[in-house]
Amino acid sequence: MALAPFNTPSIDRLFAAVLGLKTKEDCAKFFEDICTIKEVQDMAQRLDAAILLDQGLGYQAISERVGISTATISRVSKCLSYGAGGYRDALDRMKEEGDL
Repeated sequence: MALAPFNTPSIDRLFAAVLGLKTKEDCAKFFEDICTIKEVQDMAQRLDAAILLDQGLGYQAISERVGISTATISRVSKCLSYGAGGYRDALDRMKEEGDL
């Protein structure tokens, strides 16, 4: 279940824009324009942490490998286990499509 702050017309438009992108190149261009490089790197690191957590790695190993704090890894872990299911859906889809 999505949180209430995600239920706004502006956020709906953002999600529609992302869903309308067809290629990784389209995504790269869009995210380059809409986010700072640091924001994209932070999101990528969180996804990397979710992948490694899913593979059974511990927080310290993930922190050393990915370069993020164990507090961030803890948040990712909580979302992976108890969140809205976004990480799980993304990881499952990536596995199905051979992107992991």
